[in-house]
Amino acid sequence: MVGKPAVLYISYDGMLEPLGQSQVLAYLGKLASDYRIFLISFEKKEDRNNTSKFESLKGEIAAAGIDWTPLPYHKTPSAPATAYDIICGALMALWIALRENIAVVHTRSYPPALMAMPVKWLTRAKFLFDMRGFWADERVDGGLWPANGALYRVTKFLERMFFRNADHVVTLTHASAREIATFPYLAGRMPPMSVITTCADLDRFAPLQASPTPGPFTLGYVGSLGTWYLLDELMACFKLVVEYEPDAQMLVINRNEHKLVIESATRLGIDLTKIRIAAAEHREVPMHIAGMSAGAAIIKPAYSKMSSAPTKIAEYLGCGIPCLGNTGVGDVAEILIDNGVGVALTDFSDADRRTAVQRLLALAREPGIRQRCVDAAHRLFSLSDGVESYRAIYQDLTQAQRSTTDMQK
Repeated sequence: MVGKPAVLYISYDGMLEPLGQSQVLAYLGKLASDYRIFLISFEKKEDRNNTSKFESLKGEIAAAGIDWTPLPYHKTPSAPATAYDIICGALMALWIALRENIAVVHTRSYPPALMAMPVKWLTRAKFLFDMRGFWADERVDGGLWPANGALYRVTKFLERMFFRNADHVVTLTHASAREIATFPYLAGRMPPMSVITTCADLDRFAPLQASPTPGPFTLGYVGSLGTWYLLDELMACFKLVVEYEPDAQMLVINRNEHKLVIESATRLGIDLTKIRIAAAEHREVPMHIAGMSAGAAIIKPAYSKMSSAPTKIAEYLGCGIPCLGNTGVGDVAEILIDNGVGVALTDFSDADRRTAVQRLLALAREPGIRQRCVDAAHRLFSLSDGVESYRAIYQDLTQAQRSTTDMQK
């Protein structure tokens, strides 16, 4: 009897972080029934030091049938630390691939793709480039790298290498798929490509009650703030919400950037008693979203962001909560507006904010809005649909790998 094909998944995001749990483990746990899954991730020191959490997750991953290799993540100095991680990851990936006869190496974003190149070149494994976004352009647009600097040029060279070596490409948005199709170096050699947006476990991210408990309008935000999320813009919108709804509240669910929220609110003269900030484990987030009237995901628009699909939008909608987003970010504006489940800022002017807030307040109170949000989430962001898309890609690649192996015998 032929055993299950082996898949190696490489993520530079840690599994102890919410993103790793929602966007890696949620998929792999369901795919492990048909494939032997080997997972390499890079875990931050503060997460690894939380021994009880680490050991608990290690047990959960093993119980799901996944063979997990957590490697330490190094942050500083930035470029040398990343280079060191890439070398460690590449060596580990090659060792696992040779030992386990890996059929498919599946990489999440660019550093893991570079780790996978020795596996692609030295074994018969097929390469699935799950690009997530235009990483080099994100570094420039986020002010982390100089435009057209050495790091940018090298990474764009590597990007071309990844696309040319890919046996299948996954991207998050239709906007980015259209852009990739214009790349001159892929003319006549375009790899198969699928759009699989960031999905949510809609069994978990679902309305917790038939109808919301009456109370003040609550604008919510879930997740990290970082480089891309426009915190001051969010706070400016909340200030307008309070102007229309004096008893309104803001709820921020965030792990360790609480000071940034307080500083932004203070700069804008917002009453701090109106803001609640809490840290939460990923499994606790739906309970917090249930207390929101609307959720926000306002992101800096840039070229690189055409490939972004914020996970929090899928989670808000799954819980029946309409969203405040903005144009210039992947397919976000089209999703919110075309499905009648949110509002999109356009130019961040005072008039634009005021119009958006008025629409959001009205939308949040529309009859049937909760069910409309849930229906849109199931139509667009179902984890089960995402898993089936990956399953089909794995099946195609493993069959192609077997055919290649048979021909070489």
